Amino acid sequence: MQLYHSFAEVQLADPTILTIGKFNGLHLGHRALLLQVVARAKELGATSAALTFDPHPTVVLQPEHKQVYLAPHAERLQAIAATDIEHVIVLHYNDQLRQLSAEQFMRQLCAHINLRELWVGPEFRLGYRAQGTVEVLTQLGEQLGYTVQPITKLEIDGAPISASRIRELLQAGRVADVVPLLGRPFAVVGEVVRGNQRGRTIGFPTANVAVDPQHLLPADGVYACQVTLADGSHHPAVTNVGVRPTFGVLARTVEAHLLHWSGDLYGQTMRVAFVERLRGEQKFSGIEELKAQIARDAQRAGEVLGV
Repeated sequence: MQLYHSFAEVQLADPTILTIGKFNGLHLGHRALLLQVVARAKELGATSAALTFDPHPTVVLQPEHKQVYLAPHAERLQAIAATDIEHVIVLHYNDQLRQLSAEQFMRQLCAHINLRELWVGPEFRLGYRAQGTVEVLTQLGEQLGYTVQPITKLEIDGAPISASRIRELLQAGRVADVVPLLGRPFAVVGEVVRGNQRGRTIGFPTANVAVDPQHLLPADGVYACQVTLADGSHHPAVTNVGVRPTFGVLARTVEAHLLHWSGDLYGQTMRVAFVERLRGEQKFSGIEELKAQIARDAQRAGEVLGV
């Protein structure tokens, strides 16, 4: 996969089949679209390409919105690459790009890409104030020499797969229910940082994972998780997401206790994949009650994860 970060870097002379999207979380609907683009390009002897944005447009358009991302940018690119797309253009989304009309954007695009087909979802919109509907883009294509191929959204259980549907499930703590939509467990990534080490003092040391504040977290609670360390090793874990009400902590944190493992994780990058929610967050009367519950949580996580 060839990666570009501006139109200026791109010059695709071969006929190109392209899709454009935010691809937030790279769910199975996105994957289906990308695979169709790859298959179509092979059918026509053309090249395949995808165009996306970083940061997510919502970060620029609605900066008051937090927890936008469903997957780290690097994982999104890895998932796109796994579809065998040949070229990926990641445009830096800023106010200048935001103000481009659909026509201005498409003319810039077509100056660098020999665009033959544009594949998008039926509700796709592009350009200033989202005026570039499928109909508008189709009309522009008549001038610029490409056609638009709108596709039907992939459905599971009678409803389309979408980032908003996944977000709603995660905000309800239903991490197991997003697996059929994402095609994998939902995960967060961050560096292990020093906390107050309370877990260590009560016999359950935890890794405090510093997650990007723009990355969505599931509902507060305790989860059975699979942790991946920087060396590629995988470890079962019980993870708390929340504010730790027993200790009066107000900031939301992600703390993972690795089962049957000990060692120094500070400074390492850790990936925490959420498998199943065990319970909601609780406030306990004291340390002993908390310790007893954590022990039960760890046992239950081990049962869920088969260890």
